[in-house]
Amino acid sequence: MTGSKRSKPSMASDTVSEKNDEADLALAWSGRWTLTHRILAVNVLTLAVFALSVLYLDAYREQLRSERITRLVAQTLMLERTLPSLDGETRQSLLRRVGKDTKARFRLYGPDGALQEDSWEGVTPTYRLRDPAIEPWRKDLARATDRAFNRLVGASPIQDYVEPARDIASAWPEIEAAHRANKVAPFERQAPDLTPIYSAAAPLPDGSSLFVTTNDRNFTLTVRSQRRALVGAILLTTLLAVLLSLFLARTIVKPLRRIALAAHRVRLGRAREVRVPRLPSRRDEIGTLARAVSDMSQSLRHRIDKIEAFAADVTHELKNPLASLRSAVDSLDRVEQPELRKQLLDVVRQDVLRLDRLIGDISEAARTDAELARARFEPVDMGELIAPLVKAFEARRTTGDVRIAFARPRKGSTQVLGVPSRLARAVDNIIDNAISFSPRGARRGRGESRRRPGQNPNRRRRTRRSRRIAGGDF
Repeated sequence: MTGSKRSKPSMASDTVSEKNDEADLALAWSGRWTLTHRILAVNVLTLAVFALSVLYLDAYREQLRSERITRLVAQTLMLERTLPSLDGETRQSLLRRVGKDTKARFRLYGPDGALQEDSWEGVTPTYRLRDPAIEPWRKDLARATDRAFNRLVGASPIQDYVEPARDIASAWPEIEAAHRANKVAPFERQAPDLTPIYSAAAPLPDGSSLFVTTNDRNFTLTVRSQRRALVGAILLTTLLAVLLSLFLARTIVKPLRRIALAAHRVRLGRAREVRVPRLPSRRDEIGTLARAVSDMSQSLRHRIDKIEAFAADVTHELKNPLASLRSAVDSLDRVEQPELRKQLLDVVRQDVLRLDRLIGDISEAARTDAELARARFEPVDMGELIAPLVKAFEARRTTGDVRIAFARPRKGSTQVLGVPSRLARAVDNIIDNAISFSPRGARRGRGESRRRPGQNPNRRRRTRRSRRIAGGDF
């Protein structure tokens, strides 16, 4: 279509922000982290600290248990070597004194398995098993935590400590194991309050047996103290996880809300007033989304500008034939000469045909835009596309005295995205126009064609429509 276009300044700068002017959405050290990395960091941190705490506490408890058993075995070995050289009273005195110092109970069984010596006989017991039923609720909570931790680490169940009704050597399996292996045999049981009771048995040269037991309450207190410290570390880590969650809310939720608000305002038709943050410093998914929405808004603004310019062009093109038609119709009532009336009717017919042609062009352009919006573009080698079209013009001998010069580019060097049939039609129109506008004997190649004085201006309209049909400027 001919006529001057009413161009409008681009409003893209009012629609999008080419730089990150959203200071509250900018990121510093984590700008290159993806959302996956941030979410994993928050989730894994708490789990990792909890898992490491459990593993550390279990390893610490096992090491402490091993040390206590090793110390008990060393005490038993020392008495095993000392007792055979002592008489009865000295031996009893030694057992009581060592038991008082080590908070342990020493029992000596004869070769027949009967109890001969007991370090508790006639003195205050060195340890006392406590009844959980009479302890405060805090102890019940501590024991429940002990059971939960044992289940968590998969600890093997420990046998309960029960004093036999008849205190003889055969009531203790570790004594039998010590005689069978001829060395000190340690064993572990648990008291009713879940504190450990360590025992060890050692065979003596005369066939008798030394049996040692101790209720190591310090072991349980030490483990629980370490557990409280680790619980504090876990709580601190949880607090850190909460802070990191707030950080995620700032880096994910806040920019998403800002982008959604901008998209909503664009949808309401207020694109000129909207500034979509581009967030160029962010290399994560949020930054990609922000730039995509910004580019989409800019493309929408450009498309709206083109539609407005197209509407202005259509209005301008339709006004000319309508004005001529109105003038001819108004003049028919005042003209009586048959020849003049015939001329006016010819003008009316030409203007009606011109309007019909313009409406057809507009309809074709609108239909082409709709088809291109749904079309799938594919790579097209323009050299391979143009070459057969040039040969077809030469074969039909429709060039007259005009020669067509076409320097075919190297294969694959001029690929564009488009619809092959539409591009072929656009190139065909360009070649046709170049031939029509060229003087006799001229040679026309790319960029050489120009309009010849007196040529039909409809040729220019067809070239412009060809660009639109091809899907863009060619």
